[in-house]
Amino acid sequence: MIGALVVLAACSGAAERSAAPLPTDPLALPRVDPAGYRAILAGLRGTPVVVNFWGSWCEPCLEEAPELAEVAGEFDGRVQFLGVDILDAREPARDFIRRFGWPYPSVFDPDDAIKTDLGYLGQPVTLVYDRGGEVAFDWVGAIDAERLRREIREVL
Repeated sequence: MIGALVVLAACSGAAERSAAPLPTDPLALPRVDPAGYRAILAGLRGTPVVVNFWGSWCEPCLEEAPELAEVAGEFDGRVQFLGVDILDAREPARDFIRRFGWPYPSVFDPDDAIKTDLGYLGQPVTLVYDRGGEVAFDWVGAIDAERLRREIREVL
């Protein structure tokens, strides 16, 4: 009976959801659902993480994009940045990433399921996770570089 449960668990994909690899190419934009997002975060446990929900069509996202690139560069190697592209198409999203020189990966969520699952409305949304994987700070709207720097320092 125990052997059957082990086989059933393996076939269900439950083991694959425990941790997912972070995309390495900023332009890859793999499609990710809420379970995949949680799996990526699980794989990053032990490292502070900044997540930014954005869209290439979003005016406040355009406003904050250069500052996100700047802060990500400053904290490279100490903090993992991750973008979540919402309600978008991949080519405009890739153009946006190229335009602002984002060095970090983004995932593709065309249905906005991840942010909705987390209970947030509007965009952009920025979350700072501590080393334990808990949200230490959240911000709805365009975030400025100095505020983001302060919040990152709190989790380092």
